Amino acid sequence: MKIVGPATPERGIKVLDADAVAQADDYYAKAQIDGKAKFVPASGAASRMFKDMFSGLATLEGGEDLPADAPGSVLASRIKEFAFYSPEVFGEPEDSPAYRKHALKALLSEEGLAYGAKPKGVLKFHRYKDEVRTAIAEHLVEAQEYMRNADGTCNLIVTISPEHKALFEAAVAEVKPLYEKRYGVKYNISFTYQDKETDTVAVDPSNQPFRKADGTILFRPAGHGALIYNLNKVEEELVSIKNIDNVSHEKYLPVTARYKKVLMGEALRLRDTIFGFLRELDSNPSVELANRIERFLDRELCVQIPLARSESERLEMLRAKLNRPIRVCGMVRNEGEPGGGPYIIAGKDGCTSLQILESVQINKEDKGAMEAMGEATHFNPVDIVCCLRDYKGGHFDLLPFVDQEAGFISSKSYEGRPLKALELPGLWNGAMSDWNTLFVEVPAETFNPVKVVLDLLRPAHQK
Repeated sequence: MKIVGPATPERGIKVLDADAVAQADDYYAKAQIDGKAKFVPASGAASRMFKDMFSGLATLEGGEDLPADAPGSVLASRIKEFAFYSPEVFGEPEDSPAYRKHALKALLSEEGLAYGAKPKGVLKFHRYKDEVRTAIAEHLVEAQEYMRNADGTCNLIVTISPEHKALFEAAVAEVKPLYEKRYGVKYNISFTYQDKETDTVAVDPSNQPFRKADGTILFRPAGHGALIYNLNKVEEELVSIKNIDNVSHEKYLPVTARYKKVLMGEALRLRDTIFGFLRELDSNPSVELANRIERFLDRELCVQIPLARSESERLEMLRAKLNRPIRVCGMVRNEGEPGGGPYIIAGKDGCTSLQILESVQINKEDKGAMEAMGEATHFNPVDIVCCLRDYKGGHFDLLPFVDQEAGFISSKSYEGRPLKALELPGLWNGAMSDWNTLFVEVPAETFNPVKVVLDLLRPAHQK
């Protein structure tokens, strides 16, 4: 990617004061919306979440003990602080290699909880006075707080692996009637899968097709970029996207819901402004209007267009820039958390735009790109609001707005063997490359991912 610079509060990231937050919240409350849905990308098995625990168990089973500060030792010593703890499964903790081994086996093995083979969405994340909630349960609680439709329904679309459908259905069935009664809401929950036809071939470190033990070539799901096909089937106008593991204890719900409403208010305000410009282009195109649109695109979206050969070409270029899907992305101050970042890039068409880039998309040999990376102030927590309808009420076909060249190669493993995987342009990277994009700062309290099991010991996941 040709990076112009990082998106910062000086240019590219909108920072709202208290009055602007209240105005965005109010705009969302009053806006006309043709249906809302919560889109939750859920991973496959949570194997990476328990990678350190598998390693610790292997060490213990080999006859060695773990250091006191090793992840497996920390988990065993603080086992009662996890929502998935029960005395029947884990017993009473003690400071011994035998108990550490028992605790890890109880967590990971088929005879215990088998958490290493289950998806994050069905794992017990949070303990309350009268209940224990899984990650998917927390998404249901969140949805009723900020994604209700006018008729009292909440629509959730959860992307899962087919083999996990029964686990998700059971986890939802356990809480859905209870929450519908408690919150006075009706949930419409659908599970969707990455299309197998989007899988890509894997290769070994020498770039030869990766073959499984039976000699067949390994094909892998092509990353979250494949989910643009799933998003393209969503019928609602306004969609909120948030990863399955980014939930917190309900004590954080007020700030989480407030800023999700703020992002939706900003998205709807942007939608209405753009629709107004497009209607003016239909009814009364002029040089003065083109000047106003150019100023708006530059000021609000960091979009600068090249000089056109004629005024009619300029107007058509501006129309094309306006008439596309909209996304507003929350951005968090960078305090060392992993994640892609917001940048201003120059595209092949000569236009600049706001983009979310992963580090793999940045040329490490480009001094200017590395300086931009070093100057970045925020990162992407995947807290996104999308408007999927055009100004005439039609549903955008999202596929023409994908930058097909923005795929990348990632390092993975299969049954302990290293491989290279080809990933499609990421959902919030290349798959949304040609959308109208606005970045808005949100508080760090709204970002509480569970990447490893010990993250559940953080304050956001404790009572």
